[in-house]
Amino acid sequence: MKSPTDPKFNHYYAQHCKHLKLKGLQPKTIDAYSRAIRRIGDYFDGNLEDLSQDQLLDYFHDLLERLSWSAVKLDLYGLKFFYTHVLNRPWTDIALIKPPRTVRKSRRKSRGPNQGVSQLDFV
Repeated sequence: MKSPTDPKFNHYYAQHCKHLKLKGLQPKTIDAYSRAIRRIGDYFDGNLEDLSQDQLLDYFHDLLERLSWSAVKLDLYGLKFFYTHVLNRPWTDIALIKPPRTVRKSRRKSRGPNQGVSQLDFV
């Protein structure tokens, strides 16, 4: 992945990285959100300021063809952070991105009829 060479994008990207650190986010989150902005910037040739719903639909659809839902969500969250903290624009949620529902199996063991709640259940 190559980063756009547009000076305006580079300025915004540097501001984005500063905001991420100043907000006290975890290093892995900073890395993921920074990668997201580089990836989105590459896709849109550095023009991130006024992306339309159709452009975002195309981007996230193409991204999902190549990467996992978790990568799609990280790019979405990174872009939301960029819009709200760097561009100082209100973010309206994008209704077009919804990961599939998964059913998680419970890790809890079933109790017999004579077993009560132990103190270990509250640790």
